[in-house]
Amino acid sequence: MAASAPGLISVFSSPQELGASLAQLVAQRAACCLAGARARFALGLSGGSLVSMLARELPAAAAPADPASLARWTVGFCDERLVPFEHAESTYGLYRTHLLSRLPIPDSQVITINPQLPVEEAAEDYAKKLRQAFQGDPIPVFDLLILGVGPDGHTCSLFPDHPLLQRILEAKEENPLPAALVQPHTGKLCWFLDEAAARLLTVPFEKHSTL
Repeated sequence: MAASAPGLISVFSSPQELGASLAQLVAQRAACCLAGARARFALGLSGGSLVSMLARELPAAAAPADPASLARWTVGFCDERLVPFEHAESTYGLYRTHLLSRLPIPDSQVITINPQLPVEEAAEDYAKKLRQAFQGDPIPVFDLLILGVGPDGHTCSLFPDHPLLQRILEAKEENPLPAALVQPHTGKLCWFLDEAAARLLTVPFEKHSTL
């Protein structure tokens, strides 16, 4: 018998419906955090197909909020490549062009690498920027992390040593795929899948439609 899948699994009829619901989740979580004691919202973003999905849906979802509230958003990146921001594989560069240019989030609130540094120095510099942005926290804790899953089961730039066998959500394994290792210590884990991605699932999931 397959093990219970981690977190809540939501399945959508199309990537467009998934994107709209994901954008609403971001907007709702932001409103909740901004109304809380810290009065800030920290969002961690992954690259890949998430860029175009969020660029298409998030500006409209965030529009009803007070424009000044977006100045209290902090945006970081869960994965990044050490390339110039103008490079086609720069996660920040893609978000800057397609999403951040449409949201009034101050540049000072967007945490980026320094692509001119060697890789180890760039990592140390980014860690320093995170500590500065999350002062008072022993470990930086984002209010919402959006992690993509690659076709080989990778996430957050963590790649497996073996091919994908349709097993991320289905069972406990001795050597699980990286995406199966995501287990929040606090908060809640939610999976957003379209029907194509969920077609082989046997564990329980919720079917959604925004139509």
